[in-house]
Amino acid sequence: MKKTYLFYLASLFLWSCASDSENDLVDVTEPSDNITYTINIKPIIDLNCIFCHRDPPINDAPMSLLNFENVKEAIQNRNLIERISKQTGENGAMPLGGPRLPQNLIDLIIQWKDEGFKEGE
Repeated sequence: MKKTYLFYLASLFLWSCASDSENDLVDVTEPSDNITYTINIKPIIDLNCIFCHRDPPINDAPMSLLNFENVKEAIQNRNLIERISKQTGENGAMPLGGPRLPQNLIDLIIQWKDEGFKEGE
C-alpha cells in the first residue's frame, strides 16, 4: 500500500512539472520601475557576454563589459543594443555564435538606458 501511495505522489509531482510548450520556459519578468545596473543589467551581461567581453577581451571582442562604465559606454558609443537586437545568424549579432537574448531582456536594457543608466548599489 505504501509503495502505491509513493508511486502516486511521485507521478503527481512529475506530471505537475510538465511543460506544454517552450513558452512555459521563457522568463517573462515584467519590467520594473527602477532598473539598475547592479540588480538588473549586470546579471544579463555576466550570463551572456563576459565569456568574450572580459578583461582582456577574447575571440575578437573589441571591448570589456566587466563593469558599469564599460556597459554604459558600449550602449552609448558601440551600438550594443543594436547588436543584441539582431536576429541569430545576422551579421554582427550578439552574443556571437549563441542564441539571441530573449526580447524581455533586451527591453530591460533599453529601459535602463532610457531611464538614465542608474547604477544601483
